[in-house]
Amino acid sequence: MVVRVFIACLGTETNTFSNLPTGWKTFEETMLFYGDATDNEPNTFSLPLHIWRKRSEERNYEVIESVAAFAQPGGKTLDSVYEELRDRVLSDLQSAGEVDIVLLSLHGAMTAESYEDCEGDLISCIRKIVGKEAIVAAELDLHCSITPTMVENSNFLITFKLYPHTDIGARAEEVFNLASNTALGAVAPRMSVLDCHMINKFRTSNPDMAKIVSHMEELEKEDGILSVSFAHGFPWQDVPFTTAKVLVVSDGNEQKGNAVAADLRDRIWTARNDLVQPTLSIDDALTSISEKPGLTIMADVADNAGGGAPSDSTFVLARALERGDKNLLIAYFWDPVAVRIAVEAGEGQEILIRVGGKTGPSSGLPVDIHCTIAAIKEEASQTFGDTKTPMGTAVWLRGHAGVDVVLTSKRTQVFHPDGMTCLGIDPAAYKGIVVKSSQHFYAGFEPIAEEIGYINAPGDIPPDFADIGFTNVSNPFWPKETGPFWQSEE
Repeated sequence: MVVRVFIACLGTETNTFSNLPTGWKTFEETMLFYGDATDNEPNTFSLPLHIWRKRSEERNYEVIESVAAFAQPGGKTLDSVYEELRDRVLSDLQSAGEVDIVLLSLHGAMTAESYEDCEGDLISCIRKIVGKEAIVAAELDLHCSITPTMVENSNFLITFKLYPHTDIGARAEEVFNLASNTALGAVAPRMSVLDCHMINKFRTSNPDMAKIVSHMEELEKEDGILSVSFAHGFPWQDVPFTTAKVLVVSDGNEQKGNAVAADLRDRIWTARNDLVQPTLSIDDALTSISEKPGLTIMADVADNAGGGAPSDSTFVLARALERGDKNLLIAYFWDPVAVRIAVEAGEGQEILIRVGGKTGPSSGLPVDIHCTIAAIKEEASQTFGDTKTPMGTAVWLRGHAGVDVVLTSKRTQVFHPDGMTCLGIDPAAYKGIVVKSSQHFYAGFEPIAEEIGYINAPGDIPPDFADIGFTNVSNPFWPKETGPFWQSEE
């Protein structure tokens, strides 16, 4: 028997509070392939497809490749865009005939105008086509909402374990091996899902959170436990199932899976106060930079493009200029207008240029900078894990007041220092660098930083988790309520 494997990718991370609509242009600029993603260099969310094709071909499985579409996080996806992409996947699946395995690279927090659970909708449509016997499995970002519809219509789901997400490839391998073993009858996956009633950000660079990850890996060594995931949830997706979940895949032993899930949930709950990263005010962060020896990295977490923010807020920039801070770099500002002006002026030119503050009130007011255009890089890119992420045209502005900025024509968060060094910037030459990112910068910058901190500035994804203006979240959650919300198994 030849095993037939259908692979596809469709996703984005939806900030339902964002005023940036997610349409065709965003998908086209981020990633959009129609059946040929694996003929191209891997993108963050196409990487699993490359791995699944390679592993399938090594086993002489037949591969049918469909859409690979991913959009930079923003507001709700237009219904017409989601439906066309979904229907293209479903049409390809129907045309493929009988398949044994369906492997999906999804995010898990995608919302369209009329679809609060795009992943659940897609998976349920796929299940209707392939029937009960085919294996349907998905790899998810850990900032996902695990919904009943997703669970009921798939054989198993596996999330990333690490944040920053440096284990995308490893999880893709895990998904493939488990799906293949299931199709061959070697295992019988059963999912156990428990709600942690928590909404927050859990960075696995935090030693206490790293211990949770290590514990998950130890649990996977137990007999009958196939996979253990902690779905952190995405705090700015206002849908009923946003709260964090633990998900355990057992080998036909749901009772044991439930017990393992309860143990993990209770462990996470007990450690909750130690798992979250403290943040600093803008002034405290800038003062810390000035007082600390060596290079300090501060993350402007509320203006992270990877969370659906515009990446053009000026609150930190404006305050740094008011204070007279020196030897500071702030990156990246998504400002195609300023990029266009800088390109027109050319490298080496002195210019007065207006930066940021263009998308709405959460971006603050535009800031005028007297600067020299130090460098322009067309088709700039930066490393993220095992892949490269495009930045569009990048511009380095040397501020005459002592604060430099980097502009990009494509909206992206800061991932890696090579997005700066490609412009000729030496990060170590600065006293401090403020990055518009929540955590994905960490893997690249930690080796060169003396200190790393996180700023609680205004923006589209502020880290005030008890005060997010939810209207659709159905469950009580910490830190808005103290809990506990269940009886401990101990």
